[in-house]
Amino acid sequence: MDLVVTIFQYIFWVGLALGILVFIHELGHFLAAKLFKMRVDQFSIGFPPRIVSKTVGETEYRIGAVPLGGYVKIAGMVDESMDTDFADKEPQPWEFRAKPVWQRIIVIIAGVVFNLILAFAIFIGIKWGYGETYIPADNVEAIYVQDGSLAADIGLRTGDRLVAVNGEPVEVFDPTGGIEALSAERATFTVERDGGSVTVTAPEDFASRLNATKGQFGVTALPSLIGNVIPGGPAAEAGLQRGDRILAIGEEPVGFWEQMADVIQRTEGQPVVVRWARPDSLIAEDADLVPVESRTDEAIYEATLTPNRTSGEDDGPERFVLGVYPPNGDLLQHVFGVRQKSYGFGEAVVVGSAETWNWISLYGRLISRLFTGKDDVRESVGGPVMIAQATKQAADAGMEQFWFIVANLSIALAVFNILPIPVLDGGHLMFLLYEGITRREPSMRVRIVVQQVGFVLLLAFMAFVIFNDFTRL
Repeated sequence: MDLVVTIFQYIFWVGLALGILVFIHELGHFLAAKLFKMRVDQFSIGFPPRIVSKTVGETEYRIGAVPLGGYVKIAGMVDESMDTDFADKEPQPWEFRAKPVWQRIIVIIAGVVFNLILAFAIFIGIKWGYGETYIPADNVEAIYVQDGSLAADIGLRTGDRLVAVNGEPVEVFDPTGGIEALSAERATFTVERDGGSVTVTAPEDFASRLNATKGQFGVTALPSLIGNVIPGGPAAEAGLQRGDRILAIGEEPVGFWEQMADVIQRTEGQPVVVRWARPDSLIAEDADLVPVESRTDEAIYEATLTPNRTSGEDDGPERFVLGVYPPNGDLLQHVFGVRQKSYGFGEAVVVGSAETWNWISLYGRLISRLFTGKDDVRESVGGPVMIAQATKQAADAGMEQFWFIVANLSIALAVFNILPIPVLDGGHLMFLLYEGITRREPSMRVRIVVQQVGFVLLLAFMAFVIFNDFTRL
């Protein structure tokens, strides 16, 4: 039953996200066509077979069973339907082909423009409605870099303090360097290390490699503070409590949560001595624990714990745990001084515009790198399964994250659709630009052949990304 509920949740959230994106995209084509008095025969969300339809005026509105796109069928236009019944007849005033080239260009690019407007509006809404919660970079004194991670590969080290990205001082702590690092041709990270300054340069395929790891850069600043203790677990039985700070596992000093987790895995479930500090304010007078050392404002304790063995997430490899949760809420506020920044509407427009442009630039650069062979297509491209995972995880994190994903997908859809590939909007645009420059309309036979080839290539590409999604699960 739980599996059925989970599957339904995935379908619901990805269906909602794609439904919004497709509707807005096709609405752009529809409204532009209506603006220039073209007849719209069909407006479909989803591809055939048809689930439900209703005709209003001259347009049939449909919902299709395949939720991977949609279409607006405009009279007198060669599109995915390959309908050429009108070809041997004189152009009618309400047909696409009878309109000036500039009007047809507007109709073709309207879907892409509406997707970009949607992303712009969402980013503004997020900034205006939610503001921005962030950790000031100055409050993060050091980072932990996981062995074998992408961060370790480019030269970051545990104990580094991030001070600049691409030569610009960082004000907001972001383990990956933020959109500025992702959209740069060669991102640079400047850190303080051993009293000096060191700059490391990320590889050209940094963004695609990060995508291949599902955003796991391998950097964290989360301290080894205990946010809560699971009753009956090894930590609870040893007397640990919320607010304690783990100092060492066995002979290995630890200062970060992920570092602590890594060391615990290496114990392979064998008993190990755990050393932790407790602030004086948390020490109860009737406590049974006896400190092994007293320091200014805190006491040090030790105990031997045997980690519990547990199966990993999604039936992954087994893990070993002490029965503690990471810090959150007021604990992180105390350590990092988490701040909340609010934006007025005008400020939200400025910040939302900048964020929209940054993501457009990033997607444009990624696609350029794919076509030039600089990035691996298998690592960089995600299909319906990856989209479903991303939207479900975002929805679980809250509506702010869900709308953030929708805005990103809207930009990705816009950039993909404007590519000069037959069947896509960019393919239609290329024909219109050719006609506008040469004053000659491409022959019907050429357009049909190109559309058919493009349709086959698009189907092959979709099959590839779906197969690729499953191999990356």
